[in-house]
Amino acid sequence: ISVADSLAALDRLFKADVDPARVAAIIVEPVQGEGGFYEAPREFMTALRKICDQHGMLLIADEVQTGFARTGKMFAMDHHEVAPDITTMAKSLAGGFPLAAVTGRAEIMDAPNPGGLGGTYGGSPIGVAAAHAVLDVIEEEKLCDRANTLGNRLKQRLQSIRDDTPEIVDIRGPGFMNAVEFNDVNKGLPSAEIANAIRLKALDKGLILLTCGVYGNVIRFLAPITIQDGVMNEALDILESSIREARAG
Repeated sequence: ISVADSLAALDRLFKADVDPARVAAIIVEPVQGEGGFYEAPREFMTALRKICDQHGMLLIADEVQTGFARTGKMFAMDHHEVAPDITTMAKSLAGGFPLAAVTGRAEIMDAPNPGGLGGTYGGSPIGVAAAHAVLDVIEEEKLCDRANTLGNRLKQRLQSIRDDTPEIVDIRGPGFMNAVEFNDVNKGLPSAEIANAIRLKALDKGLILLTCGVYGNVIRFLAPITIQDGVMNEALDILESSIREARAG
């Protein structure tokens, strides 16, 4: 689906189904998570920002999976040079410790009454301390650069496998937020069966893989950015052998 198709669909929505004046906000993942790890093009994000400004909507970025160096920048929206009005974050915020946060422009964040913003994982002193430590580690260990290095290693290995694996139809994702998509070469259709077979082969060898995408035919990679090189190499070897064994039946 092209940027033009997406924007045209949004335009039709506003003309046929909902008055844009009644829409408070548009929420978007800069990189789709469960949807298959598709990265939104910069052109789309820029257009979305203009649409929100035109109609008085807020642009909310869901950075729960993409935030904190995962995509090679502190936040995925940084790739687009587009500023959201509100950003949601969690997961890597505290290195796995339960903590979530909502940030945004001052006039928006100051609008609710005291106690109007909150949640189960908000405000834990231990979680906040963990988040401070995470921010220090990201800066001191240059984890944005590390994410790009690890992502390139993974994609290079997948590309070498792809050379003789026609079932692989796409390798994508920014930084160390990557995915590989599989099709049935005989039918030319998405194949959840191949992806699941690879997942099970890898699990038998001690490597946990998760699938995603509309058809369940995408394997996603969200390993820790702090992963040791030796562990990374072992994981890549298991991944390659699992793909080859699944193909062989």
